[in-house]
Amino acid sequence: MLIGEILSDAAARVPDKAAIRMGGFEQSFAALDRAANRVGNALLRAGYGRGRNIAILSSNRPEYAEIHFGAARSGAVLAHLSTRISDGELDRIVADTDIEALFVDESLAGEVVGLRERVPGLERIVVIGGGAPEGAERYENFLSGASDGPPPAAVAPGDPCLINFTGGTTGLPKGVVASHESRAIGSVRARREFELKDDDVFCCSTPMFHIAGLLVWFQTGVLNGNTQVLMPRWDAEEFMRLVEEESVTAAFLVPAQINAVIGHPRFSADRLRGWRYCNFGGAPMPNALAERMMEALPHLEWVEQYGQSETGNLTVRPPRFARSKMGSAGRAFEDVDIAIFDGEDRPLPSGGIGELVTRGTHRMLGYYKDAEATAEVLTAEGWIRTGDVGYLDEEGFLYLVDRSKDMIVSGGENIYPSEIEDALSRHPAVGECAVFGIPDDRWGEVPAAHVVLQADARAEEETLIAFVADRIARHKRPRHIRFVDSMPRTAVGKIQKNLIRAPYWKARERAI
Repeated sequence: MLIGEILSDAAARVPDKAAIRMGGFEQSFAALDRAANRVGNALLRAGYGRGRNIAILSSNRPEYAEIHFGAARSGAVLAHLSTRISDGELDRIVADTDIEALFVDESLAGEVVGLRERVPGLERIVVIGGGAPEGAERYENFLSGASDGPPPAAVAPGDPCLINFTGGTTGLPKGVVASHESRAIGSVRARREFELKDDDVFCCSTPMFHIAGLLVWFQTGVLNGNTQVLMPRWDAEEFMRLVEEESVTAAFLVPAQINAVIGHPRFSADRLRGWRYCNFGGAPMPNALAERMMEALPHLEWVEQYGQSETGNLTVRPPRFARSKMGSAGRAFEDVDIAIFDGEDRPLPSGGIGELVTRGTHRMLGYYKDAEATAEVLTAEGWIRTGDVGYLDEEGFLYLVDRSKDMIVSGGENIYPSEIEDALSRHPAVGECAVFGIPDDRWGEVPAAHVVLQADARAEEETLIAFVADRIARHKRPRHIRFVDSMPRTAVGKIQKNLIRAPYWKARERAI
């Protein structure tokens, strides 16, 4: 299946059904299909067809969907840029990714119009949703006169269709190039195994520039023919209002969003009684938070899923395993091949801890113009290394221990921050935490933590260290805890441990 066919198939089945709602705007599947065709034809008219690189920098809005599907139908490769990107990083990514045209949200247009002067290869900037400053053009003008019939482009399933960027939790984001078939198959699998209903009303609250928000959730809803309510930016109170007033029944949330909802001053389970289904992932879920969310909203079906920018979605944990397999990221989708390898690329038996690997149609084509980094993760046998450490139990459920780059090596022993984070999270004063390694002259490195306390809570460093030491092996306890107001995060909500860790290693020759 091609990405563009996901929308056309839904439009053929449910043409008059609302595909997108946002504010007072509503767009049917047939209207969205025609709009995507106009985008595809306008791109071809402008010379941005097969193999040409374009980009979008925008919050969640209907035009995002039009450009996503329209670019796929033209054969262009669409790069999805984070709205949290810094000016310097934006210049580097647009230049290094050979972007020739950039679609930008009106709220960000003033910040990027100077890109054309700084990045010679960028030919045009198209502003979505408002007036265009000098040096840019309006979205409506770009589309003017373009046909709403199917674009006359020859596109193959193995062709590259998009570039997503890694989260930047361990270093600079890398451009992940993926094919039509690799990103269509993920939605097919999700539709088959997420246990969704045809009449579910989705909320799209995570950014569409991220693989989870766009491909795992929104695109699956299009394939399934669901109405989707878009949130331009996350707000827990607004999410609860959408459940109450827009009849939202299903949502994908990252753990930080779930925490924000159940911890909100105006939270009540009664307000959210119409919300029946929550798919979550995108970042590690501490068991302590999982217990709180199921206690706070016992009527919800909780479905965990796991994947990566490089691989798409890999595993799913259905609602019936919410408690019996708590801590697991689920089992591989029926036609997904995963394994756990040791340091010599040999498969490990059940219970053996090693690196998760996968192979199949779903894996990326490679990192854009970075053959060295691509070779580091792709094996000659077709496996892709995820960089995640974990194990499979006897029933095939995946338990992730940590990111390999986050692992702490203290006195020659491997310590996994996630175990310490789970213990810390169980203290009633702790809102969220991040554990990482800091230098130590005797042990090489030892665990430390940054902690955000619950509202109006108080705690002492020594108290939290003792609390952890009573629950896990004493040598794994954090040696230092710093209380902070917030954590640096990626746009999808992952804590950026590389930024937290860096100052502690600044004066050292090595960061390990």
